[in-house]
Amino acid sequence: MRDVSSKVNTLRIATARATLKASPETIELIKKGGAPKGDPLPVAKVAAIQAAKNCSQIIPYCHPMPVDYVGVDFDLDEDAIHITTTVKAIYKTGVEMEALTAASVAALTIYDMLKMVDELMQIETVVLLEKKGGKSDFKNKRAGTLKAAVLVLSDTCAAGKKQDVSGRLIVEKLEEEGLSVEEYKIIPDDAELARTNLLQWSDDLKLDIIITTGGTGLSSRDTTPEAIKEVIERELPGVAETLRAYGQERNPFAMFSRSLAGVRNKTVIITLPGSTGGVKDGLSALFPFIFHAFKMLNDECHDAKGDESRLQESSKK
Repeated sequence: MRDVSSKVNTLRIATARATLKASPETIELIKKGGAPKGDPLPVAKVAAIQAAKNCSQIIPYCHPMPVDYVGVDFDLDEDAIHITTTVKAIYKTGVEMEALTAASVAALTIYDMLKMVDELMQIETVVLLEKKGGKSDFKNKRAGTLKAAVLVLSDTCAAGKKQDVSGRLIVEKLEEEGLSVEEYKIIPDDAELARTNLLQWSDDLKLDIIITTGGTGLSSRDTTPEAIKEVIERELPGVAETLRAYGQERNPFAMFSRSLAGVRNKTVIITLPGSTGGVKDGLSALFPFIFHAFKMLNDECHDAKGDESRLQESSKK
């Protein structure tokens, strides 16, 4: 079973369709309510809902998940029944298998209830029509390469007593996400030195994002948040809240992190803890969602159609 514990919950939506071929006489029988076992469509709808909610018990590698919505629609053609299922869930992994299983079970249920009157029925296709809500929907879609810097604040690493691991993890992640790492530096836990580097990278080099690691705890040398506060012009409290909330679900000591995030000019500055675990959790919480910040900073328009459809959907609830 795939480990999805590092993923974040997002709204996942998937739509699938199954097509059951049947004779025109069978279709008319359904429309007139003359099927021997009763109307198969309501029964198939219930079966589809049950299948979506219990998919993990049918498909071995599917994760159990809290399904929030299952929609089932039927379209009767002259010689076919089209079953469309839509599944929604706020979870770490997609719901395409839930939608496909629901459509399949609905088709099988109709087949079972009509097989005595139509021996030539067959399930022709079961296809996934659409899925959304996963990380691919939030990838960096801006033109050009974003420029980044990584600042490691550690007395022991700066003195050469310990190899930096956390900073290298950040560099690797940034490059993996397609960013160009222009600067990578290790300095002691010194607020003034941190401010000097941050100002140079944001004002002179005009980098898009700076991520620091270290100095966010409670020891006397942990002064990174204080340095950041004097540099940023606008705070991003939601980013810091997300970092702590994500970490808290995995490590109760995350409550002691004083990580901050903010913007100076058009440079996003984010502080992460010094521990490798804290950095891994922070990167998982940030990417790829942080890319949306650069669209906003550049006054790029939101998807008007998407906003309108979300408003219409909310009004129906």
